Amino acid sequence: MVSKAPRAARTINLLIVLSAILGVLMEVLGNRTVYMILKPLTTILVTSLLFFLPKQKSSKFKKLMISALLFCLLGDILLLFSAYFVFGLAAFLVAHILFTIGFINLKGFHPHWISFLILYAIGISLFFWLKPGLGDFMIPVGGYVVVICFMAWQGIGLFLKEKRKEFLWIAIAVLLFMFSDTMIAISKFKTDFDYSSIVILSTYWLSIGLIANAARKIILASNPE
Repeated sequence: MVSKAPRAARTINLLIVLSAILGVLMEVLGNRTVYMILKPLTTILVTSLLFFLPKQKSSKFKKLMISALLFCLLGDILLLFSAYFVFGLAAFLVAHILFTIGFINLKGFHPHWISFLILYAIGISLFFWLKPGLGDFMIPVGGYVVVICFMAWQGIGLFLKEKRKEFLWIAIAVLLFMFSDTMIAISKFKTDFDYSSIVILSTYWLSIGLIANAARKIILASNPE
């Protein structure tokens, strides 16, 4: 009997793409009400790629990935309101920590020092460039930079350790996450730019979509029918 799992995943991914496109469109058009529905809905759909895996597919890695995506969802909701920006930042900080623990739990800690130096050179340079406009956010943003660079380092480390397609997806995803967050920081603390929402949202949803699909593939491969 042919498994329905691949078909279900394709359907969910199609819904993610449609919801993301509509979400970006509503944001650009200024339809705030619909956008506030579609933004969390898109992340819920991404999370469902893992949440509805068969019960026997449970693993620590799966739980960590779902937990991280749920904190992304919380961050999405909080960032809809400018007054809760720091709380949204905290939610995503926890998400990055959980992603990092998940990556390390999967294949162990991978100390690739060249990628470490490159990522932290980018992160530190960005921080000092933004520093004049950070104000009270200097410490939260500084901590965030340290954590997201570490997550990206370990995400890339998965692919460097074992060059499989799903690990390549994760490596691309963590770089996209860094890029998306960089665009948010530039938009908020330096200067807003045309179509910033399109760039930020598209790279963010592509990032978590790649992570969820990669995690799904890893979990299914480690627990064959």
